[in-house]
Amino acid sequence: MRIAVDFDGTIVEDRFPEIGEERPFAVDVLKKFREEEHHVLILWTVRDGAYLEDALRWCEERGLVFDAVNTHYWEEGLPDSIPSLSHKVNAHLFIDDRNLGGVPDWTTIYLQVKSGNAFSYVAPVQDKPYDTYPKNIFIRFGEWIEKIKKEVAVRKR
Repeated sequence: MRIAVDFDGTIVEDRFPEIGEERPFAVDVLKKFREEEHHVLILWTVRDGAYLEDALRWCEERGLVFDAVNTHYWEEGLPDSIPSLSHKVNAHLFIDDRNLGGVPDWTTIYLQVKSGNAFSYVAPVQDKPYDTYPKNIFIRFGEWIEKIKKEVAVRKR
């Protein structure tokens, strides 16, 4: 299976342009997908240039290597039957913090993919506005602090 994975907010906490802390078990699960299950991993991120290089270096330092980065993965090159490529990456599964319902924890992701039930995740019912919906109280608190720091820096100028 080809799995496209986002970086910020999915493999690491979203602290763009910096690199946040690793989300628990993200690297271990992705390495297991590659080594044990032989899935193809595609890094699919908005990062580019030096920011992308930083993310790739961070992954490589942890032994996480991708088969493709921000592009399609074609084992034997582009098939002749496809005259041009869409910008949408050719993957069977996308793991991204912007999924409807958010990204589950990496243990859940591993168990769902391993069991073949990767498409049975039911998003939790959201009865609050998006901004108050907790993906993780500590992550939300960190985001709030970062927003305050940026606003204070702007006001000091």
